[in-house]
Amino acid sequence: MSEATDARPARGGLRVAVQKLGTALSNMVLPNIGAFIAWGLITALFIEAGWITLVGGWFGYEGSYGMVEQFGAWGAGADGTGIVGPMITYLLPILIGYTGGRMMYDDTVRGGVVGAIATIGAITGASVPMFLGAMVMGPLGGWSMKRLDALWEHKIRPGFEMLVNNFSAGIWGMILAIVGFVVAGPFVTAFSATAEKVVDFLVSNSLLPLTSIFVEPAKILFLNNAINHGVFTPLGAAEATTNGKSILFLIEANPGPGLGLLLAFAVFGVGIARASAPGAILIQFVGGIHEIYFPYVLMKPKMILAVILGGMTGVATNLVFDSGLRAPAAPGSIIAVLIQAPISSLVGVILSVVFSAAVTFVVAAVLLRFDKSDTGDLAGATSDMEKMKGKRSLASSALAGDRRQAGPITSIVFACDAGMGSSAMGASVLRKKVRAAGFADVTVVNKAISSLTDTYDVVVTHQDLTERAKQKTPGAVHVSVDNFMASPRYDEVVEMLQQSNTPGAGGTAAPSETAQAHTGSILDIGSIVLSGRASSRDEAISQAGQLLVSSGAVPRSYVDFMHERELSVSTHIGSGLAIPHGTNEAKDLVRRTAISFIRYPDGVSWNGKPTEFVVGIAGKGNDHLEVLSRLAQIFVDPAQVEQLRAASTPEEVQHLLEGVDASVSQD
Repeated sequence: MSEATDARPARGGLRVAVQKLGTALSNMVLPNIGAFIAWGLITALFIEAGWITLVGGWFGYEGSYGMVEQFGAWGAGADGTGIVGPMITYLLPILIGYTGGRMMYDDTVRGGVVGAIATIGAITGASVPMFLGAMVMGPLGGWSMKRLDALWEHKIRPGFEMLVNNFSAGIWGMILAIVGFVVAGPFVTAFSATAEKVVDFLVSNSLLPLTSIFVEPAKILFLNNAINHGVFTPLGAAEATTNGKSILFLIEANPGPGLGLLLAFAVFGVGIARASAPGAILIQFVGGIHEIYFPYVLMKPKMILAVILGGMTGVATNLVFDSGLRAPAAPGSIIAVLIQAPISSLVGVILSVVFSAAVTFVVAAVLLRFDKSDTGDLAGATSDMEKMKGKRSLASSALAGDRRQAGPITSIVFACDAGMGSSAMGASVLRKKVRAAGFADVTVVNKAISSLTDTYDVVVTHQDLTERAKQKTPGAVHVSVDNFMASPRYDEVVEMLQQSNTPGAGGTAAPSETAQAHTGSILDIGSIVLSGRASSRDEAISQAGQLLVSSGAVPRSYVDFMHERELSVSTHIGSGLAIPHGTNEAKDLVRRTAISFIRYPDGVSWNGKPTEFVVGIAGKGNDHLEVLSRLAQIFVDPAQVEQLRAASTPEEVQHLLEGVDASVSQD
């Protein structure tokens, strides 16, 4: 596939590696933010200096002190009193460990369970909240369990799978829990003590504002989640257990600098930047999606000075007022910030947001007023260039050219670092454009880059994240944008859809070179089995692959790549259907597009999921995308699934699946 990107120097590999590490850390915390918020709210209500005590004192209600003593005790003993302490000591670290283990073992519960067992060892062996220990032991548990399972894969005798799986997870989890208790717990305790001393040194010497010199540029490079949830959240939570609040929660999450920058562009900016800034303010300040202002800095890099000075001002203000938050403000919305602020910190927190926004606004306004060039407005410059040329950019031409060969586009994904903020917003904007152009059947979704699979036709990312996305989806067209709100690239995507999805426009009307290379049905009668029997997932994959081999569509080595694909991402897609197929590296082995069909009346366990139908796929070029699309349409229809279940001859199945056959053009 061609890449819809401008001719730019390759992005640094080091930054991509750092982004990956940071994403891994933040991805263990982000899914559990709801639990952190719950803990923060309980803390705000029930600790001794919380809202219950304050309001009770106002109205002279002495019963409020009893509620605080019952619900808010930090050190819950054997009698089970208190909520705050057990949540931060046990619940939050175990959730992080479970998420990390599941993430490292192909998103399986098995990996999560072993990660949680390993984490409890670290928790009980430490004297501080074990967030950092959970970030180590959880992924270690999932990763190591996956490696151990690979040692005896295909070697377990039928009927003993559950016995081996349960005891291997239990025994290995026990060993990791002991290691966590003896090694990880004490180590992280010592590390946390050292980190606390460093923070105390910076605070006592009024040096903490200097962290903005590193934090703000790192945020612009899309390391914001890594910094906030990978570093400041665990350190801040540990500090909050002793002080009731932490300034660390506001170093990265303060919405003031972003607000000030966007206000400056709204008043003094030009072109698309000025037009889009007011809407971006609402998204950034109220919605808490800080990524919205990153492109504005990237358009004019000198603006980094404004956000650094604004960030330093916010940190300095919180130092002066000794203010902080009880728990992470996620997302970094002004609403979340105020909810997590203790009563004693409200004034300082509010002023830190106001002052940081004011300083950023003034500095950015001066820079914009004295900046006479328009070269920084990349989105505006690109739009003007296309108007002057009177046609699409080179990137758009490349997209349309490739899609004439690949067939219609059915799926578009907007990916960002966390899959929640900028990608959700970008996908919403792009989805509206796609729908307005009349392509209601094209799906536009948002995902985290780490969870991408090579099954999408088009992948849209910010230009600084494209290299990472390419590594996950090498078979897709990649579109790089520099402005989430009003990128001209969105119009290129729509024009690409018009080229590839409209009959007679160079799209679906012309058969692909791949399709012309063969004739006949892609589902041979001999590739249909109605009474399959398999004792395991791997045996079923081998059977489906052998049918493809027998049909002459692929060589025998293709079956090995089907097993390899299954190890990376499960091909079970629900509705009792699995679609095993080869990896991207195996595409060159495919002689012609073909599928095989096996019905298992007694079912087969696919990673614990009951499976009745297995469809093996060998796609030449990008034919597999159409095959998958047609299969999905069939298996989401209960009536058609019931017909497949009731079919008594291979000819009936072939007739029912003729829609899949039609998805690949034939001579």
